[in-house]
Amino acid sequence: MNGNERTRALEADDVMRLFVRRANAGDAEGMAALYEEDAILAYPPGAEIRGRTAILDACRALVARGVPFTPEQQLPTIRLGDLALASSVSADGVGVRVQVLRRQADGGWLRAIDRPEVGSR
Repeated sequence: MNGNERTRALEADDVMRLFVRRANAGDAEGMAALYEEDAILAYPPGAEIRGRTAILDACRALVARGVPFTPEQQLPTIRLGDLALASSVSADGVGVRVQVLRRQADGGWLRAIDRPEVGSR
């Protein structure tokens, strides 16, 4: 990855880092661009946001709150062909964050399913 905020995720592990970087830059459009057009974001817990347009609205609301994002410890990514399961230990003590990523035709990776809050209880 280079310093370009709109760099595509060339590796599955890049998606989380790019999301944090874009969130801290206030780039809601860039955050949403890390999702497939028909992706599912399971947020808030117990709810589902479907599609990039709705996810963009959620990203805008998140950016408006101005909460800084902390880079988190990424766990080893599990890959099967063009699919990847990525996760991280949450910095806020919620538990873990889990996402299913898919390699795109251009070789980049996007989120297909994102569950950002999975409790440790």
